[in-house]
Amino acid sequence: MRYLDPKNDLTFKKVFGEHPHLLRSFLNALLPLAPGQKIERLEYLPAALVPEIPLMKHTIVDVRCYDNKGRQFIVEMQMLWTDSFTSRVLFNASKAYVKQLDKAKEYKGLKPVYALSLVNENFEKSLTEYYHHYALYHSEYPEKKIDGLELIFIELPKFKARNLTEKKLQVLWLRYLTEMEETTENPPEDLIQVPEIKEAIDHIRVSAFTKAELETYDKYWDSVRSERTLLEEAHEKGIEKGIEKGIDKRNIEIAKQMKANGEPTEKIIQYTNLTKEEINKL
Repeated sequence: MRYLDPKNDLTFKKVFGEHPHLLRSFLNALLPLAPGQKIERLEYLPAALVPEIPLMKHTIVDVRCYDNKGRQFIVEMQMLWTDSFTSRVLFNASKAYVKQLDKAKEYKGLKPVYALSLVNENFEKSLTEYYHHYALYHSEYPEKKIDGLELIFIELPKFKARNLTEKKLQVLWLRYLTEMEETTENPPEDLIQVPEIKEAIDHIRVSAFTKAELETYDKYWDSVRSERTLLEEAHEKGIEKGIEKGIDKRNIEIAKQMKANGEPTEKIIQYTNLTKEEINKL
């Protein structure tokens, strides 16, 4: 029995994009939900609503969910990290928060928005924790909190199953993402014992995919490797003089591509955080 990697764009969408009950279980396990809070309803976003960003195509941004208290959740999985990723997550979460308001509503009716990002790279190099939960707190009185936007980042490469008794289902779902690989022949027994995870494992068996789907699966990894190589080469050679000023290398590449595609400067600024002067020099 052979399996595919669940972190691939194709497999991730196959499991969580076509089976809402699996996504509910996954999110209820991974999100920092308060006692009594539970996700009940999911809304898959049309592809037209997912922003297409040059050189940032290795991401899944296609689901918005609602819990039993009306809170919203946005889920995405990022294969390659960039410094501007956090800004984009905040931007998308903010849009979801603002869109709740129309002429018939008052501000007090706005519900908090949670954005969960599964990142397949380490980005918090100075921290050992893999789970990062950001919220709006008073700088001197952390017990004072403003409900509105909450961002959750999970660094998958850092994850190590240490304590199975604490948040056991969360640990098992993360083991599913990090331990199920193309070399896996016999899935861990404790994963199979959980019905939802066993079903998710069944959905990534090679035999469950057509030849065309397997070709798409391989092409996705090829494109990820190509983009990573591009970034590594850019790091080694240095891109433009802006690198010396601490400008994100990947943002420069994104800006170059967007500029070559005829994108307006305002849009390039929005996605890269570069200044107008820096963009004009590219």
